[in-house]
Amino acid sequence: MKTIIEPFRIKTVEPIRLSSVEERRALLRDACYNPFLLKSDDVIIDLLTDSGTSAMSAAQWSVLMAGDESYAGSPSYSRFKAAVQELMPFKHIIPTHQGRAAENILFSLIGGAGKFIPSNTHFDTTRSNVEASGATACDLVIEEGQDPACTHPFKGNMDVARLGRFLQEHEGHVPCVMTTITNNAGGGQPVSLENIAATAELAHRFNLPFFIDGCRFAENAYFIKLREAGYADRSVVDIVREMFSHADGMTMSAKKDAFANIGGWLALEDDTLAERARTRLIQIEGFPTYGGLAGRDLEAIAQGLTEIVDEDYLAYRLRTCEYIVERLIEQGVPVVLPAGGHAVFVDARAWLPHISPLQYPGQAVVAGLYELGGIRACEIGTVMFGRKTDGSEEAAPMDLVRLAMPRRVYTQSHADYIVEVFDELNQVKERLSGFRIYDEPPTLRHFTSKFERLAKAH
Repeated sequence: MKTIIEPFRIKTVEPIRLSSVEERRALLRDACYNPFLLKSDDVIIDLLTDSGTSAMSAAQWSVLMAGDESYAGSPSYSRFKAAVQELMPFKHIIPTHQGRAAENILFSLIGGAGKFIPSNTHFDTTRSNVEASGATACDLVIEEGQDPACTHPFKGNMDVARLGRFLQEHEGHVPCVMTTITNNAGGGQPVSLENIAATAELAHRFNLPFFIDGCRFAENAYFIKLREAGYADRSVVDIVREMFSHADGMTMSAKKDAFANIGGWLALEDDTLAERARTRLIQIEGFPTYGGLAGRDLEAIAQGLTEIVDEDYLAYRLRTCEYIVERLIEQGVPVVLPAGGHAVFVDARAWLPHISPLQYPGQAVVAGLYELGGIRACEIGTVMFGRKTDGSEEAAPMDLVRLAMPRRVYTQSHADYIVEVFDELNQVKERLSGFRIYDEPPTLRHFTSKFERLAKAH
């Protein structure tokens, strides 16, 4: 096989400051062992998130100059709306400054105390926005999606049978059904079109709207093309349109699969709900034709949506994660299989069995990667999901470490460097110790919590 190369040329570069191990140990200690509290200048390879970290294209930079900053009725909004509807033909397209703002608006309108909102898996801000409304966020991913080593091709799928029982049990208290594509918290795993259609059909049978959190829609569509029977000869654009044809609305962070550094939207079919959403938008984000964004941001999103569905790019994108996963498997590092679309997920609980889940093995891996190699990653496990709304704590279903790959930012040599750092960390993994949290906020604690290292294992 030929190497799948980066399908772009590098036109502008940003220097990376190379620090020493001793310096990074001190920096991490000063940041209370929380990678979110590190300065980005002190990071060599930043895999904390793929949100808003993309490299924009020359075409995107050029359209910034066409941005019209009129308060109302900007032509930039018209171009943005047309680009969204080219792929997702919803009636109402409501811009927001990013995806969590779209979630906030939606759940403030349809959520509330005593309500239950099912999804395959809610991610952190989605869950927080559901819970802030007083509702309960419920995860109903298939059983295979909770087994990191399972190679099911669509581990992000909703468990439709469980969903049916759930809707019967909570009938009258469920305002909508959601699906996240791809399933970020479960390892960046895709959802099949068959499952999207079945989930939508079940929601509609109960007279409920079906919403898609679509921030990685293009990656999900390419997985469908590669893995789902009957779609190999279909274009990604056609698959995207079919995915959203089953939905009654969507939330979107354009900071992922739109190559934008900021932005998002809420799309709806229902006229009454859309009117209420626009009123809420004006209160907290801005006028409906800019929604908290500059006109130039709307232009960048519109252009990015034409670039993300390029199949040469998507082949390279998925191969990047697959390559790192293959190399880590060779080293004996347990990873989530199959490789996801936007990130590599390491099974920290399996890799560090000497650290209990309530001592945060994922945080131990995150700290080790930074100290040894200057790599910043994100724990997705008991730190992120272990604290319950009543203040109690229990182990999350999995303790993962996410290495989220920014789009069009790093090269093959960066990927090889990541693998080399893992090899070095693998040699000393038995000496890694757990952590305890000594200061944390009541919600979304992973962003700002402060940790202290427990006594090292011998």
